[in-house]
Amino acid sequence: MAGMHGTEAWRHSHTFDSGNPAAERSARLVMWITLATMVVEIVAGVVFNSMALLADGWHMATHAFAIGLSALAYAMARRFATDTRFAFGTWKIEVLAGFTSALALLAVAGAMTWESVAHLLRPEPIRFTEAMVVAGIGLAVNLFCAFILGGAHHHHDHAHGHDHASHDHASHDHHSHDHGHDLNLKSAYVHVLTDAATSVFAIIALAGGAVFGWAWLDPAMGIVGAVMITVWAVGLLRDTGRVLLDCEMDHPVVAEVREAIENHPTWSANTRIADLHLWRVGKSRFAVILGLVTHDTDLNPADVRKLLEEHEELAHVSVEINYCPCDGSES
Repeated sequence: MAGMHGTEAWRHSHTFDSGNPAAERSARLVMWITLATMVVEIVAGVVFNSMALLADGWHMATHAFAIGLSALAYAMARRFATDTRFAFGTWKIEVLAGFTSALALLAVAGAMTWESVAHLLRPEPIRFTEAMVVAGIGLAVNLFCAFILGGAHHHHDHAHGHDHASHDHASHDHHSHDHGHDLNLKSAYVHVLTDAATSVFAIIALAGGAVFGWAWLDPAMGIVGAVMITVWAVGLLRDTGRVLLDCEMDHPVVAEVREAIENHPTWSANTRIADLHLWRVGKSRFAVILGLVTHDTDLNPADVRKLLEEHEELAHVSVEINYCPCDGSES
């Protein structure tokens, strides 16, 4: 290999699709609502001796922490958005908060399982009617919080859709790909949904106990709720972990970049991809390092840039072209 023909980076934006003001405001509001409801449920769980209600209250405590963490992550990402120490922006602060929230969910599931098993082995009398009233209030609060966060999610998707529509490109298949989600908002939303679900389980358990005398149903529903929380937490860990570990090489845009280079009608026969790395730097933005080896002395990074411009997901592309003087017949 004789030498390097050219290197060029293009379409660089430091913020890379970070921040969600509507979600940040919603997360703060939901945090305060959750804290207030948490206090009511914990006190009621102790007074009425309901494990399902007490578990739901402590579950809400961790949710308040996690949702507050989501709001803090938005604020930190916004505060450091122009800090040049963050080479690809501050969006991963939000993803890290989502990952931490998922770990909190797993801790909640473990605590709920432990306490529920303990109450199965040592059952205690429960004041079912009073506990059901408080659980019903908790459910109503959770549904209201889900509505608030859901509104922020739809607001983000609507604004994001307009952002994509502003690009003056022809329609391409890659536009149908998943453009990314606000994983920080998703983590807050999952916390609220799990809280709503545990409230439902608590009401079912308390109703069964009140009508049929099935006191065992209260801790049993605590275990069911713990299993459901674990499933949701693992899913959130998987989604956020992929981003934090830069596990994106199976994304469809990777195959599209390869196809664009390898099937180019003019210089594909004399050019091959030597190196390709892609990782996510925003909700719907990726950074790419592309290394090419070519016999075509006329090929330059600007050619590759023009070829890949239709892929609006690519926020930052670095292109390196290495010139090989051997003729195109050699492999």
